[in-house]
Amino acid sequence: MTDVRVGMFPPAAEFTGTLGGSEALRGTLARMADQGVDHVCVGDHVSFFVGAGSDGLTTATAVCAAHPELPVYVALYLLPLRHPVLVARQLATLSQLAPGRLTFGVGLGGEDPHEVEICDVDPRTRGRRMDECLHILSRLSAGTPVSFDGTFFSLRDALILPAPSPRIPVIVGGRSAAAVNRAARLGDGWLGIWVSPPRFAAVRDQIAREAAEAGRNGHEFSHALNVWCGFAPKRAAARGFVSAQMQAFYQMPFEPFERYSPYGSPTEVAEFLIPYVDAGCSAFNLIPCAIDIDGATSAVAEVRRLLSVR
Repeated sequence: MTDVRVGMFPPAAEFTGTLGGSEALRGTLARMADQGVDHVCVGDHVSFFVGAGSDGLTTATAVCAAHPELPVYVALYLLPLRHPVLVARQLATLSQLAPGRLTFGVGLGGEDPHEVEICDVDPRTRGRRMDECLHILSRLSAGTPVSFDGTFFSLRDALILPAPSPRIPVIVGGRSAAAVNRAARLGDGWLGIWVSPPRFAAVRDQIAREAAEAGRNGHEFSHALNVWCGFAPKRAAARGFVSAQMQAFYQMPFEPFERYSPYGSPTEVAEFLIPYVDAGCSAFNLIPCAIDIDGATSAVAEVRRLLSVR
């Protein structure tokens, strides 16, 4: 048996920025839970390319309110575009509503620089802003007053109560060396996308080393992977689903990302993911592209079953 969790982005949430009305949301989540999907994934964008997006923490709150048990994985939240004290309050409030159900993935974004600019953030400063945000969030999550003097944020006796209990894990996304180092120093794990299994294993080992150098136990971290995938009985149809939706979302060709984006039957997708499990991945956030949401949900549930019995 393999201890790996498999969650999914509901297709409507990923491509249209909405989960539908409250009844549709409850129905979607109930089907996911009934079929054994481990967690719900939500994304975050302020104004992506054509103005699309949804606020990740607002969506996570809606999911927690609509289902009593399903955990939520924010994968990932564009933290440098927000003020960390306000985010700390959002996290504390959500923790009161649904304690222990949130995993908070954070990242820089960057596919659309205009999205960063219209939030009055210089894209060149995103990494340094992220570091300051993570330092502040970590300290505020302890429930003690925080004073901080940085390049971007200056606080005096900031306090957020009640502090989240249990503590919300913060997973740092990004493919750069700086992002990996950030995960080792300031996160509880790493969230990858569009990386090979050997690269995933190398990041796992690098984080363990750098965390140890920082006096942290990186072996206790949880590493995850966002994966675009297509499902259909015929591989050509499955490829058509994932390529069309990826190209529409990112406004760029599918081919450069095809080797990281499995398609076909659930068995074929599970076989693609197994090397990542061996490389240290403990959670998959699947972005399933299929003929409809029921087909996507049942396919993700079957991938989960196949991975759990390998």
